[in-house]
Amino acid sequence: MPTHHKLIIGNCMSMEEIEDNSVHLMVTSPPYFNAPFDYKGLFKSYGQYLGVLRKAAKEIFRVLQDGRIAVLNIDDMLVNGEKFPIVADATKIFQEAGFRYRDRIIWKKPDGYLRISRRSGVILQNPYPMYFYPDNLLESIIIFQKGKFNYKSISKEVREYSKVNIKELQNNKWYMTLWEMTNVLPGSNLEKDIAAFPEELPYRIIKLFSYKGETVLDPFAGSGTTMKVAKILERNSIGIEIKKSLVPIIREKMGLGNNKSLFDTESTFKVISREKVKYGYIS
Repeated sequence: MPTHHKLIIGNCMSMEEIEDNSVHLMVTSPPYFNAPFDYKGLFKSYGQYLGVLRKAAKEIFRVLQDGRIAVLNIDDMLVNGEKFPIVADATKIFQEAGFRYRDRIIWKKPDGYLRISRRSGVILQNPYPMYFYPDNLLESIIIFQKGKFNYKSISKEVREYSKVNIKELQNNKWYMTLWEMTNVLPGSNLEKDIAAFPEELPYRIIKLFSYKGETVLDPFAGSGTTMKVAKILERNSIGIEIKKSLVPIIREKMGLGNNKSLFDTESTFKVISREKVKYGYIS
């Protein structure tokens, strides 16, 4: 099935290029507030960070169709010794935007992997009360819904074509609120200096909450993982990314780099820059 993909270079606090009620699923991982390695000093304050999420949430609610799902991969963040309750605040922000809080899934990374620091080392060096700080191997996947979904709105043909593989669901325990997935290792190909989530995450979300031929939005597109997986699963995609420097990486992921064999001739990929920088249209 030919699919169509649009990358908007700009800030997701405004999505003027996207019509109301035109998106079927939103899945993204916003930047974690001033994470020491990935986003250090990106935001002037925690209030500014929440302000970005608040404006993005309102736009996501506007462009999402009734009954559809918005998914955030996000977690609390320790910055300079202070823990910020991002999950709780983001949940409240999306509820205030009009979403219904549907579920929370915990993503467990492989044992022994530590993305930021070995906080447990503090008590190992100082084995006394009050020195305990646990290492974090978990992230949150928060699921919201805009109203109620009309199951009768999907034709029988599309339902069957998009059917979830029950064996895949059972073998990988998608039915649980704990998902064990291997993270993207730092320095991986096409992910250097990018806090990308693994392809497995949007793969599960897209299969479980959208039908083939529908449109998936990632307002913090990063290296384009969601867009790539959407294409593989025969969905259209819209990505919004503020860094123009990531365009070549996203193009490579979409199969439009040196090896264009991954991008079929009937599908399209368009880059729109709000600074009117032309990247062309490939079909």
